[in-house]
Amino acid sequence: MGIAYYPEKRLFVLTSGNCTYALMVHPLYERLVHLYYGASLDGEEAAKIFACDDTPRAQSPLPEGATPVSGSLGNLAQEFSSFGCGDFRAASARIRTADGFDATDAKYVSHRIYSGKPALPGLPSSFAGNSEAQTLEITLCDPVIQVEFILSYSIFSGLPAVVRSVRAVNRGERAVTVERLASLTLDFPAEPFDVISFHGAWVRERHFERAAAGHGIRCLGSNRGLSGHQTNPFFILCDPDAGETHGRAWGQMLVYSGCHLAEIERDQYETVRVQFGLNPERFRWRLEPGESFQAPEAITAFSDSGFDELSRTFHDFLRDHVIDPKWAHRPRPAVINNWEATRFNFTEEQILAFAKRAAELGLDMFVLDDGWFGKRDDGTSSLGDWVVYDKKLPSGLPALSEKIHALGLKFGLWFEPEMVSPDSDLYRAHPDWCLHIPGRPSSLGRHQLVLDMGRPEVVEYLFRQMTAILDAARIEYVKWDANRPITEAGSALLPPERQGEAEHRFVLGTYALLEKLRRRYPEMLFEGCTSGGGRFDAGMLYYTPQIWTSDDTDAIERLYIQYGTSFGYPQSTMGAHVSAVPNHHAGRVTPLTTRGDVAMTGAFGYELDPGSFSPEDDEVVKRQLADFRATQQLLLDGFLVRLGSPHTDNLCAWMTVARDRGEFVFTAVRIMALPNPKLERVRLRGLDPDAVYADAESGETFSGRFLMQAGLPIPVAKGDFKSFRRHFRRRG
Repeated sequence: MGIAYYPEKRLFVLTSGNCTYALMVHPLYERLVHLYYGASLDGEEAAKIFACDDTPRAQSPLPEGATPVSGSLGNLAQEFSSFGCGDFRAASARIRTADGFDATDAKYVSHRIYSGKPALPGLPSSFAGNSEAQTLEITLCDPVIQVEFILSYSIFSGLPAVVRSVRAVNRGERAVTVERLASLTLDFPAEPFDVISFHGAWVRERHFERAAAGHGIRCLGSNRGLSGHQTNPFFILCDPDAGETHGRAWGQMLVYSGCHLAEIERDQYETVRVQFGLNPERFRWRLEPGESFQAPEAITAFSDSGFDELSRTFHDFLRDHVIDPKWAHRPRPAVINNWEATRFNFTEEQILAFAKRAAELGLDMFVLDDGWFGKRDDGTSSLGDWVVYDKKLPSGLPALSEKIHALGLKFGLWFEPEMVSPDSDLYRAHPDWCLHIPGRPSSLGRHQLVLDMGRPEVVEYLFRQMTAILDAARIEYVKWDANRPITEAGSALLPPERQGEAEHRFVLGTYALLEKLRRRYPEMLFEGCTSGGGRFDAGMLYYTPQIWTSDDTDAIERLYIQYGTSFGYPQSTMGAHVSAVPNHHAGRVTPLTTRGDVAMTGAFGYELDPGSFSPEDDEVVKRQLADFRATQQLLLDGFLVRLGSPHTDNLCAWMTVARDRGEFVFTAVRIMALPNPKLERVRLRGLDPDAVYADAESGETFSGRFLMQAGLPIPVAKGDFKSFRRHFRRRG
């Protein structure tokens, strides 16, 4: 790992893991030129790549002082691209001056290299000790509008990843408006590439999609105020023939939970530009003289050995440098949540009976979901009134939590802090505390409005309300929900010239509340949830080490959801529960064993009424809990190997392997039964070929070489949706 600077060439070379990232200052234009991003390369040799397109091009305006043979900005591979000054591709920044002009063009000023990785004020960001990371900061400035841009590049020991961010500073004497500021710009050479993205909707999030990077601009993003169910803020650019174990792949992930935009643009000369950051459609930020604006962080990682290695890099990076160290590798409780069993209709007696059965089965924690507060009998009231609903819980939460702890269970509670019901005491007292535009009707979503989290008094109110509950009762877990996107994003707190800041301020306020709570309750486990998986991103993982992956707990749909999610996010971050069948969404009937095997891919639990189990079901659940506990540390510390895709294979398979390759769990689900089926074998990967592995249950042994070359046989079973799970340990 290291960052080298070669002053005679003004060349910067970042090397980490098996990856090199190189850039330099253009000798004539003083702009930052991108040279190389890929497999390890000798540092000074990277400068030989600098051979910008010197061919005179029609329709290519030249910067001041340039000649036709020195090339145009529009033909230059750049680290921070201009707007309105000769580069017609997507721009890194667009700043509008007080006079209304928005041309933006920044030149190199200075740089510094130092050990460690700084935090970003008010934003989630990666962390590392001084010996684990190095950072390069490059200062650029547009001398006409007097705006400075500080570009930050951090590398981390052993990981082929670069973390990038940018801060804009107004050094002039008049206010300016930031209309666009991308966290990451990458220019790739004229080669064919595919784009892999993860699209979806509520109850079918993060489905894998692959397409060629064609001419023009492909946009991936969200304008919903949240990162959203529709397009995850993570995507991959790769060789057209890249697969799990071969080919080059570059992954890009934004550490942010609001509106985002990625643009993948192939121009007329076949070069490809990637821009990634805040969505400019829903963003404006005014900078007074001396003020600065910090854009979110972006993680970019490289693999020259396919998607396996790329996923491993992102999983390791998130676990070791983004997720709270107290939880990144710490065993999680096996929870049971009452929502799908009771919805709003429960009593204190029912909850205690529910918890008693859960304790008898051996679960670790009971989570009380929506309906415990205000006067909440359905979804039409009480959000914002975080006081106990005496009609349902006459003994109060402290007494209820003590009774549940007496059963041997921990206790968790559901909140939806960012939302407010029009039928609530909070809204009646402070109608201006919700996002709204005067004179324009406010849209309702799930009978609720969105609080203006950019107002400090709103954050403080929620903090007081929530801590009053969390201080009074024994609560070890909070499920943090948000059930609608943002519309009519106006703030009564902001003047007209700052209304474009409302949505980003909402995200910052949400982060501020999470940070205050996390500091007050350092042992509390927070689980993120946004109508299921509507805000599954690295920004939320900084505060909530696991996220409810989807409201659809159907085991077969979860194959698609968890498969797509796994490309960027660790298995241990995916909230995954066993639910009743048919569930509320897919209407499919799947075996209890299959539901458990799929759910054990993530943070495990149950989402049903345990009183509905037969004696045979009880034994299956007890066995599942024993299997989960026996293999959970493997899930937290090991690496994932995808062996089949539900999009293309009837047999969807995966394995989780220990770092020392001494243990692994293999899981396969045959989606549909086939008549007169063939004998199937799955060739495993990632094992020690010379080791002998013994099945933890049967004692049957195989060599690692046999399992990887001949494969593991999959038994034939009658019926659809059947699963097969085996746990192996190295013998001796």
